[in-house]
Amino acid sequence: MEVQWAGVEPLRLGPPHTAVGLIFSILLGVWPIQALEMFVGKIPFLVAVNGSTVMLPCTYSSCIGIKNLYFNWQFNDNGTMQKVCESVIASEGVVPHVSIYRDRVEFVGKNDHNNISILLWNITFEDGGYYTCFGRNPKEKGRNHSATFHLIVVDELRVVDNTLATIIASAVGGAIAALMGFMLLKNFTLYVLAKMEEKNKECLVSSSGIDNTENGLSGSKADSKATPKKK
Repeated sequence: MEVQWAGVEPLRLGPPHTAVGLIFSILLGVWPIQALEMFVGKIPFLVAVNGSTVMLPCTYSSCIGIKNLYFNWQFNDNGTMQKVCESVIASEGVVPHVSIYRDRVEFVGKNDHNNISILLWNITFEDGGYYTCFGRNPKEKGRNHSATFHLIVVDELRVVDNTLATIIASAVGGAIAALMGFMLLKNFTLYVLAKMEEKNKECLVSSSGIDNTENGLSGSKADSKATPKKK
């Protein structure tokens, strides 16, 4: 009886360069996930007075460069995303032609240092809200990235009450000054006591010399008298 084996053909490895190419393909497919990033600064919000002009900051970075980078700014109007402006940057350092869809908006980034910030002129309370800076780089397989900036429009800026902070700072400063004064007084007192002790020692030495002279001890004036002659 002839036995026949049925199954999957064993995997045969190709040439070494084929395996290396497969590894690089996998890495290139995973690595660009976070290659493109958008930044709106360390403090992603701004409190501004009604009627003023403000800048909404945004920069991008890419570890493998850009090619036809698409970006836009969007405003969240009660849950509805409204496009503020958009453009495509062909390559690094190229100044893009920006299409603007909202009044009182100016593109000021000019792509210097990957800057794509915008300026809002004469803001109103309606301009307050969340603005999203969005970017997509085809060179990185079209991965998307965005960052959100919060603009808060107020009637006037509130003056921060620093009374408590001033009181605390004054108390701490007073305590430090008192401690320094105490240390100076202590050092001065120790210095005076040391001088007084030194003076007392000098007085004791002087008094000892005088006592020796009066008692006619060796080296005193009593030794200098001549011995009386016997009659």
